[in-house]
Amino acid sequence: MSDTNTTPVAFVRDALLQEQTPPVTAAGPVTWIKKNLFDGWFNTILTLLAIYFIYMIVSGAFPWFYNGVWTTNSLAECREILQGKTGGCFSVLTERWPQLLFGFKYPSEEYWRPTIAFFLLFFAAAPVLFNKLPRKMLIITAIFPFLAFWLIWGGSLLVPVMVAVGLIIGYVVLTKLEYQSFAMGLIGGIVATLVVWGLMGYITDPLSGVLALEQVPSRDMGGFMLNFILGVVCVSLSLPLGILLALGRQSDMLIIKWICVVFIEFIRGVPLITLLFVANVVLGYFLPPGSNFDLILRVIIMITMFSAAYIAEVVRGGLAALPKGQAEAAGSLGLDYAQSMRLIILPQALKISIPGIVNVAVGLFKDTVLVSVISMFDLVGMIRGPILASTEWNGVYWELWLAAVLFFFPICYGISQYSQWLERQLATGHR
Repeated sequence: MSDTNTTPVAFVRDALLQEQTPPVTAAGPVTWIKKNLFDGWFNTILTLLAIYFIYMIVSGAFPWFYNGVWTTNSLAECREILQGKTGGCFSVLTERWPQLLFGFKYPSEEYWRPTIAFFLLFFAAAPVLFNKLPRKMLIITAIFPFLAFWLIWGGSLLVPVMVAVGLIIGYVVLTKLEYQSFAMGLIGGIVATLVVWGLMGYITDPLSGVLALEQVPSRDMGGFMLNFILGVVCVSLSLPLGILLALGRQSDMLIIKWICVVFIEFIRGVPLITLLFVANVVLGYFLPPGSNFDLILRVIIMITMFSAAYIAEVVRGGLAALPKGQAEAAGSLGLDYAQSMRLIILPQALKISIPGIVNVAVGLFKDTVLVSVISMFDLVGMIRGPILASTEWNGVYWELWLAAVLFFFPICYGISQYSQWLERQLATGHR
């Protein structure tokens, strides 16, 4: 006799069904092309027009690249080889590439020094850009500015070492006195640093030949190396300065607030080229007679001030986008202003401000070519000046400007791609 009241037991699958290949009409290159390029009559017309224009550009440019000449010593020899055919004279790049990279005065036997500094930059920037790397690598980041200065400008290694020692002592004094008062710690740190730097001359002069490289004055810097130095240094300095200006503009202390407001509004209302002329000409009238204020240092100061004003407004927008509850929550935890800004407010504001900061950084790197108007032979200055002024290459334009594009585009594109990756890592679009 069967038990009709037995409750049936449901079957529970313990393994997933095997994935099946999607149908041909739902996947594959043909489906992608149909969906993205020929989805409707309007998109089809736009795609066909785009293909036509791409064909016209490629068909016109291909012979110029394919027939290019790379081994001559002048434009006249290029034209003799081409004999009326369409082709680029890329020989100017193979002959003048040292000037495009390093300028025409930097000693050729010392090219290895800025080259090493360039590759060391990647190791120094990596722990700052990618937080998954060991924090111990930040030691390389801290050492790199002083090592790069010694490699590029030369002189005794003791000079950057003593500058680093002064900064370390100043930082130690700042941290020791900060518990009593932040202002006291800041003043004490600055005084300690200046005292060490004042003693630096008495220590380094007798040992000036120790680990010394050939000194290269700033006026001998040129080519894309000069653009790269200005871009890296000014971006690195303008970001913290811009954050301080943004915080100062929102300060409750009226004097600090109005100083930051006047600075930001004045700098943003003046073209960068005007500030560069001020750095080149006007600052000399305010210096003591006979003093020599390095031109590159003057340009770095002006470009940093210019970009810091724009970064300050970007960061201020990020601060304004945060709800007041964040600051109130920090206060409820017993955090003071500095702690709440460092641990809670600024990290969120900077995440929001990433696109704007990257936009300023890319624009700043490209704007370094403006130094050519004050007789600094950067990449553009080299092209417009010594190279095109020479009788051998007078009349070569497209090849040189294409090289300038190939120098700037990878770096600017890389900065843009890194910012998008960083946004995805930090999930800036979600709260």
